[in-house]
Amino acid sequence: MRKHISLVLEPEIAFDQENFKNHLSKLLQFPADADAIVRPLKRSIDARGRQVKVNIEAEVFLDETPTPRIEFQKNYQNVSKAKQAIIVGAGPAGLFAALRMIELGVKPILLERGKDVRSRRRDLAAINKEHIVNPESNYCFGEGGAGTYSDGKLYTRSKKRGDIRRVLEIFVAHGATEEILVDAHPHIGTNKLPQLVAELRESILNAGGEVHFDTKVVDFIMQQKEIKGVILEDGREISGIGVVLATGHSARDIFELCQKKDVLIESKPYAMGVRIEHQQSLIDSLQYNCKERGKYLPAASYSLVAQTFHKGVQRGVFSFCMCPGGFIVPSATAPGELVVNGMSPSRRDSRFANSGMVVAINEIDVLPYKEFGALAGLQLQKELEQKACKMAGGGQTAPAQLVDDFIKQRTSKNLIDTSYQPGLVSMDMLEVLPDFIGKPLQDGLQQFGKKMRNYASNQAQIIGIESRTSSPVRIPRDKENLEHLEIKRLFPCGEGAGYAGGIMSAAMDGERCAEKLVEKYAKS
Repeated sequence: MRKHISLVLEPEIAFDQENFKNHLSKLLQFPADADAIVRPLKRSIDARGRQVKVNIEAEVFLDETPTPRIEFQKNYQNVSKAKQAIIVGAGPAGLFAALRMIELGVKPILLERGKDVRSRRRDLAAINKEHIVNPESNYCFGEGGAGTYSDGKLYTRSKKRGDIRRVLEIFVAHGATEEILVDAHPHIGTNKLPQLVAELRESILNAGGEVHFDTKVVDFIMQQKEIKGVILEDGREISGIGVVLATGHSARDIFELCQKKDVLIESKPYAMGVRIEHQQSLIDSLQYNCKERGKYLPAASYSLVAQTFHKGVQRGVFSFCMCPGGFIVPSATAPGELVVNGMSPSRRDSRFANSGMVVAINEIDVLPYKEFGALAGLQLQKELEQKACKMAGGGQTAPAQLVDDFIKQRTSKNLIDTSYQPGLVSMDMLEVLPDFIGKPLQDGLQQFGKKMRNYASNQAQIIGIESRTSSPVRIPRDKENLEHLEIKRLFPCGEGAGYAGGIMSAAMDGERCAEKLVEKYAKS
């Protein structure tokens, strides 16, 4: 017998497998020792009332063999002798493009400027402890891209961009827990992502694909508005039937190369601001309406948005990439820059909660940089990162201010504990940030403080600057075949090209670009 059920349960029942099975045993009146398999299908937390509830859908198999939970099978064909295509960038978009090419019978040549995940750790330790930034290996560059050292969020609203379930099943097949198939807002965690990324790489290699680390693309091989291949930093040339450009939002040299080679690019909206950090216990108490969340509820998250006006211009202020139970990390990609980002381990068990708190950048903001053309927003971003770095001492020590002090425009005499390992220095953040970011941020935080008690108090601090929310550049492509509008065989892909906003949307975009490239050029 198979039965599908929908329930609203207390957390101690919904999140404990034994309690959950016993509850269903009583509800469905089958013996607790019966040959029953209980399998959750969907699970979401409802914290709107005074008592937190969990909405859960499940299936029960009683004296019956359950159907397979996942359809995807990790059984890739060998493409070592097939036609080859080039993928630049081994982030989620690049990795999933490579796997999809293999399924479609094309050999991927995956080129990554950074190091493999294991070697990458030494450079992350250096930036945290010694303030040394390796321009080719950091929190943004390297195997798995920026997503490898993130919260590993797998939630996306991009349901029209691809098959979400398929991508999740591929993650499970490569080592992720099946819980990501169940939770409404699944995540993997920065401690588990490196091994999963390494498994994705092994699948590519075992199928005859190639993955090259410490391999930087410095030029394109172009003939009459058609890309034939790429030139590497060591002078080697690699050709293929097409190029998937999946370099991520921080590969500024690629945007500059596009501009130099007359590859059409355009500016796009983005946002910049700070990271805001609280004690996780405070966020739990606000979101769950209780003093302590207990052992069953996960670390609470939040999502906030406000509309503000500054000098007559409307500005959106919003939380971004909220990391419950997480850490703030230094994410600069060059010496002399200061960038902060957030990540969480799988258990989200840090005592800190952090989130980006950012302000939308408008066209008027980049007018002083119009000489840079489509790279105007990138130049603004770069200058603010360099300014913050210089003001804070030139290393990776970050400027910070208590939130109520920031709102009331007073310098914080003392800062509070932080997860940011390189350290903080108290500064007036209105001096670090331009007024078109700082003033709307003040207004937005005051609005959020009215919604969530103590959110905008001196129990929290802002840390700057959070500037890499998304790419300030888009590489335009055809809506149907995903090929560049002017350059044949070039497929701009993922976050760096302006078509994704996280691991899931990037992975799905990588698959789609691979499909379109193979469909158009594999038989030619």
